Amino acid sequence: MKHVRFRDPAGAVRRGEYHDDEEAVSFAGETYDLESVDVLAPCEPSKIVCVGRNYVEHADEMDNDVPDRPLLFLKPPNTVASHGSDVTLPAGKDRLDFEAELGVVVGEQAKHLDAEDAMDAVAGYTCVNDVSNRDDQREETNWVRGKAFDGAAPIGPVVATPDEVPDDAHVRSFLNGDRKQDGSLDQMVFSVPELLAEITTYMTLEPGDVVATGTPAGVGRLSDGDEVRVEVEGVGALEHTVTIPDA
Repeated sequence: MKHVRFRDPAGAVRRGEYHDDEEAVSFAGETYDLESVDVLAPCEPSKIVCVGRNYVEHADEMDNDVPDRPLLFLKPPNTVASHGSDVTLPAGKDRLDFEAELGVVVGEQAKHLDAEDAMDAVAGYTCVNDVSNRDDQREETNWVRGKAFDGAAPIGPVVATPDEVPDDAHVRSFLNGDRKQDGSLDQMVFSVPELLAEITTYMTLEPGDVVATGTPAGVGRLSDGDEVRVEVEGVGALEHTVTIPDA
């Protein structure tokens, strides 16, 4: 099953069931064509916990080592952008990158999870673009400028229950229609249950929080006016455009 948050024609925010075959969403007996509603980010996270270098080939392309334990960093709520949005990126930067990722949406408050039962705390999966400002990321330790700027985490368009997503689901990105990334979940260094166990050793995850599980090889530079598409097999496709103001 897939769910989507949307604003109906009357302006009310709803959470309905998404129907792939009809490109429609239903709520309380009403069915809406997607073109008649505003699709919102599928959840409202208090934080996004991101995982770096969780694919060996991506670590290699960035000339970095694969970490011995999950490399974690945070994106705050101001980074969230929705499917179909136009994301304004920082001006005056040489390298602004797209990164397609599987997002894990937390369904219940979670602390000290064991890997064996960590999936019980998962509401479902979504698509994430971990947009990155490499200029500043290379110059700082905590990556606030590099990763936490407004709109740096487009998410959506739906939350798919875990049974919809194969264990080896493909994670792909497309830039202006050209495929740039094509990895699969079975290539991740640390699995979803392992990541949840590690993260909740240190912090409490709240309902709606998102864990962005890392990106496969093939990340690349964004330019003004680009169209980005992130696909996760079993979830669907997140699409957005970018605007880069003049410096």
